[in-house]
Amino acid sequence: MTRHLEWKVGVDLVEENGRTKAEARLDTGTSTLTGHGSARCNPSDVDVPAIGDELAAGRAMKDLAGKLMREADREMEAVGADTVPRRTGPGYGWPEAVE
Repeated sequence: MTRHLEWKVGVDLVEENGRTKAEARLDTGTSTLTGHGSARCNPSDVDVPAIGDELAAGRAMKDLAGKLMREADREMEAVGADTVPRRTGPGYGWPEAVE
């Protein structure tokens, strides 16, 4: 049996007052999940807006991926399956830049 699905991911970015905020949305056709991320430029660094965009978008997608994994874990537990072990590790960027 072949199954084909198309899930759409959209990312919105807004830069305001030296802070870039990102919202990543996953639309599966039956549900929607949203992730958030932000970045700020250190005042002593050169302001390169593309870097803020990449950091904020990456953090939003990482947040979205975590929510998707937690949803899969809940659904696996609901049918009696074992869940995938969670791995923790260091984050990316400066902790104070992540909301």
